[in-house]
Amino acid sequence: MSSAHYRILHDTHYRYEGPVSLAQQLAHLWPRASPWQRCARRELDVSPEPTRRVDGLDAFGNPLTRLAFERPHEELRVGARLQVEVLPRPALRLADSPAWEQLRLELSYSGKRLGAEELEAARYRFESPYVHIKQSFSDWADDCFVPGRPLLLAVQALMAKIFAEFTYDAAATQVATPLQQVLEEKRGVCQDFAHLMLACLRSRGLAARYVSGYLLTQPPPGRPRLIGADASHAWISVWCPRLGWVDFDPTNNLIPALEHITLAWGRDFGDVSPLRGVILGGGSHDPEVSVTVMPLEEALARGL
Repeated sequence: MSSAHYRILHDTHYRYEGPVSLAQQLAHLWPRASPWQRCARRELDVSPEPTRRVDGLDAFGNPLTRLAFERPHEELRVGARLQVEVLPRPALRLADSPAWEQLRLELSYSGKRLGAEELEAARYRFESPYVHIKQSFSDWADDCFVPGRPLLLAVQALMAKIFAEFTYDAAATQVATPLQQVLEEKRGVCQDFAHLMLACLRSRGLAARYVSGYLLTQPPPGRPRLIGADASHAWISVWCPRLGWVDFDPTNNLIPALEHITLAWGRDFGDVSPLRGVILGGGSHDPEVSVTVMPLEEALARGL
């Protein structure tokens, strides 16, 4: 299987009710490098020109751009232009993973010395601002985690359960909607489904992280791909000894492959929001976000 090449355009536009005198913004807009992904081109256009810009890494190793604005402005535009190659991932046999109870025992505190991989995984076992550990989440996923079931088969069953029982509804939730409400109403978006899957896994003592990125979507038959009609996407990754981190997409009930482009990962959405910050002034405001994910050959033909 050959690799896939993409052009990604991600534009964010803030119009403020009044002047903003000072602002600090954090941008997770650079895809992180990995064995299955390479970023061949990246450009960040910012208007107005920031007073300071610092590129570095966040606490999870994701590329992070810090922007400071110390002059009054009434709008802010941030546009990322990316060219990414996604490579095939190694084939997996989900049944080859250890029983989920065994892994939970290995990650639980026992006084033994943990290796580097176990220590990295352990940071994703606990509560985070958007993902709480509750018995209700563990109970809801009981039928997926039958005794002795291989971990990755159990996670696959959980992914399928979310896909079957929940309805995608962009108007049903906001970022701050409690996860318990999502579970009760069974409606939400990819961010909610990822958070729910994390809550079910962490409530059983397993290590799982939130992954943000993009997904190539297909236009209706006979219709052209629309510029700006796509959106950011979210899924999860669970840690499995010997196999490493394995991704699952509950919104689409599939294991990510060539059509998923990874931006960043963390404990939940709050760690990897594409653009967030603090401002002084401005009044109320809502961002206008436009995302385009397009095969590179098609993008070049359209002059993008």
